[in-house]
Amino acid sequence: MSTPHSSLLTDHYELTMVSAALRDGTADRQCVFEVFTRRLPTGRRYGVVAGTARLVELVRDFRFDDAELAWLREAGVVDEQTAAWLSRFRFTGDIEGYAEGELFFPGSPILTVSGTFAECVLLETLALSVLNHDCAIAAAAARMVTAARGRTVIEMGSRRAHEEAAVAAARSAYLAGFGFTSNLAAGQRYGIPTAGTAAHAFTLLHDDESAAFASQVAAQGKGTTLLVDTYDIAQGIRNAIAVAGPDLRAIRIDSGDLSVLAHHSRELLDSLGATETKIIVSGDLDEYAIAALAAEPVDMYGAGTAVVTGSGAPTAGLVYKLVEVDGRPVVKRSENKATVGGRKVAIRRHKPTGTATEEIVVSQGVPDHRPNDRLLQRSYLVGGEPVELPGLVESREHLRQCLISIPWEGLKLSAGDPTIPVTVVPTN
Repeated sequence: MSTPHSSLLTDHYELTMVSAALRDGTADRQCVFEVFTRRLPTGRRYGVVAGTARLVELVRDFRFDDAELAWLREAGVVDEQTAAWLSRFRFTGDIEGYAEGELFFPGSPILTVSGTFAECVLLETLALSVLNHDCAIAAAAARMVTAARGRTVIEMGSRRAHEEAAVAAARSAYLAGFGFTSNLAAGQRYGIPTAGTAAHAFTLLHDDESAAFASQVAAQGKGTTLLVDTYDIAQGIRNAIAVAGPDLRAIRIDSGDLSVLAHHSRELLDSLGATETKIIVSGDLDEYAIAALAAEPVDMYGAGTAVVTGSGAPTAGLVYKLVEVDGRPVVKRSENKATVGGRKVAIRRHKPTGTATEEIVVSQGVPDHRPNDRLLQRSYLVGGEPVELPGLVESREHLRQCLISIPWEGLKLSAGDPTIPVTVVPTN
């Protein structure tokens, strides 16, 4: 199911460029644009590709309807020639790039868009909007999954994001290894397992905490999770076990010093015979907070705001740049924003043990292939038609394997250089 989309979710200057190019005859020149980042967000050692499958759906459905065209003419954004061209617009070019779940680094050509100048330049804002958001969320979520050390993390950040961004964030978090989302739209669209039980409001609705717990257990069974910190946590745990019995599935703590509270809660649960009752913690958790709880008796984490905001890095810093015109490399030489011309081909180099050592990117050529090298790019659209893509579960596994392949230093949460170097070999 594709996300509702308007072709006007784009920048004004894309249409003025198309208009000028149609007028001067350059609109049909064959071009190559690439998406890459010049640097990773501060403190990050890798990026995660996410959102490409969403982008393919949006490109496939990218159309200008009569109402949009009428507004563009009335607003003076386009002339009649451009409006006529837009009315017939269908992307007929090619898109290739790194697989979803692939790691990327500064200089990695994670997406390549080729076709006429006019049709490719129209996709700039769309491509960057999707990829900058989804890649940022996936990278943050991957760090949280690493910090959780095999314990389940639940995405629960919908109330901290735009309603559609929340769905995309849930998808990226699941790709990164989260076990569940609270967002039902994400569950319906992408088949992500959903989870949720009750908020503090449900407890406050009832005359006392035990009554609220009894109601919840009656409706959901003992496999539910009871939120025990509305009043006094220790008494909340006693009430929960008194109502549900020692085979209650889980309790959740959403406030306070989670390290201390998790330890005391485990002791109290065990003393009440609830030795199998799990402890779920939530409340402004990010990768650092999760890592700090590694030694505590926590079974699951709920992460919200930090996930949907990229945990301090809400954008992946990706850019969309023209690198080739009619087969000729073109180069931007602006200070601090230079580009390497020509279409790129990228491989990841590995030791025989499978550990990644380097990424090689060649402009207008093919890298020398060695044993254990892996080609990083694949087709997404050919002649405007989508190619069959891996599913979300496969992309999730791909990322898991990629994270296993990088040197262990690259998984540290501390700031440092990119996990592996990228060597870009420019055209002669």
